[in-house]
Amino acid sequence: MQITLPHVLVSQLSDLIAMKMGLYYPQKRWGDLERAIAAAAPKLDMPDTETAARHLLSTSLTRRQIEILACRLTVGETYFFREQKCLDVLEQSILPELIRKCKENNRQLRIWSAGCCTGEEPYSLAILLDRLFKKHGEEWNATILATDINPVFLDRAAEGLYREWAFRGTPDWIKERYFKRKKNGLFEIVPHIRKRVTFSNLNLAEDVYPSQANGTSTVDVIFCRNVLMYFSSQAVKRIGQAFHRSLVDYGWLIVSPVEISSDSFPQFQLHTVSGTGLYQKIDSHDGHGKGNYFSFGPSSDALYTVTSASASPSSLQGWETPLSLESMEPQILPVASSPFTQQTSVQDVANQSAKQEQSNTLYHEARCYADRGDLTRAVKQCEEAIAANKLNPAAYYLLATIHQELGKDKEAMRCLMNTLYLDPNLVLAHFALGSLCLSHGKSREAERHFDNALLLLDGYSPNEILPDSGGMTARDLTHVIASIRTGDSLNHGEIKSRASHDN
Repeated sequence: MQITLPHVLVSQLSDLIAMKMGLYYPQKRWGDLERAIAAAAPKLDMPDTETAARHLLSTSLTRRQIEILACRLTVGETYFFREQKCLDVLEQSILPELIRKCKENNRQLRIWSAGCCTGEEPYSLAILLDRLFKKHGEEWNATILATDINPVFLDRAAEGLYREWAFRGTPDWIKERYFKRKKNGLFEIVPHIRKRVTFSNLNLAEDVYPSQANGTSTVDVIFCRNVLMYFSSQAVKRIGQAFHRSLVDYGWLIVSPVEISSDSFPQFQLHTVSGTGLYQKIDSHDGHGKGNYFSFGPSSDALYTVTSASASPSSLQGWETPLSLESMEPQILPVASSPFTQQTSVQDVANQSAKQEQSNTLYHEARCYADRGDLTRAVKQCEEAIAANKLNPAAYYLLATIHQELGKDKEAMRCLMNTLYLDPNLVLAHFALGSLCLSHGKSREAERHFDNALLLLDGYSPNEILPDSGGMTARDLTHVIASIRTGDSLNHGEIKSRASHDN
């Protein structure tokens, strides 16, 4: 979108939004910011975009104004049981242990979903806990607080009605057991799960937590996934500090893989579990927490492991489709027919240049869709970008990350191999492929890809941001790989235990 407002005005707006809401709008996203202000102007009782912008800058933002802006500025695309690998670790190790400790101490387990959007995450956690308590013959003894800055999202979450798209990657038996089919293709969360979640408005950029008044103190687990990626780095650090104060000792902060950063969360101990990062608060009286890590133990009676949308209840227990790279050769143009090995005319070069430009345009459109959470359109644009230029490694890599987000590991692996065939120096592709191999029990193949990633990282300065990483530095990725190498990780079928702290 072409900027029509004075650049100075948009810059001031960007600073204001970052300060009051934490949301980061660099210059390349000023068009999105102006579009949002234009959409908010009628609700703000302003006649046009510029008048609305100047009015917002001239007064202290009220809660109503922040909520109106939040409805235009925040992303509302999520789904049930998102980032399943993380939930598997919670189900099999972390939550059972926390439930046990809470029972010993005669208190409730407290979970906070910060940035809960339209409710899919907290309801997923409620379903998971419901099954855990029933499995072990325990009465429900937990609270789940779900907060968001966007009041429209909270209203939809409290309503508990969802369309089929919210269940992508979720097995049918969960939908059948925990939802009621309604008219017009809607599904309603069952009452006994709905009542387990308390929804509340909260602005993470404000200094209102931890607090007993709003339920954000002495929390055992904080989920804040795919939220902080939209915040400024300064805001993320402040929020990380506040989360640290909100958690009990040895409590957990769960962010998405792309949000892992040693700079943002230096107060926490990072555990890397099958490529999933989990932060733990270490007791301030325990130094660096040496010898007092949480004990990750393999669960022989895991409730379920969602690895396929088509999995049936009888096949979920321990079910997994083994993946191997042996039959996954890159599906790109053969070397013999590559344009780089043929004699080409001036017209051929011009045509190839036009295809490359078209592919790059489609790739950037795909990234925009992915950033907004519209993964279906992002996949379509990636595929069109690849069709326009089969030698575009960026398109293959983006498609791989989307497939991984959707739980399609086999497709993600194939795209990553295509990426590395075209660009062997893309360090994140080596790491992603290593993480996928590790999660599917391919330890030797995982080690090879991690070795390649570390070799490439030696060529970066520690604070240098890695290409296509969303802000991750070379030091951050090196730290993650080192955590895996030192055993602070889980392999499929083989979980390395650490001595747990005895409360």
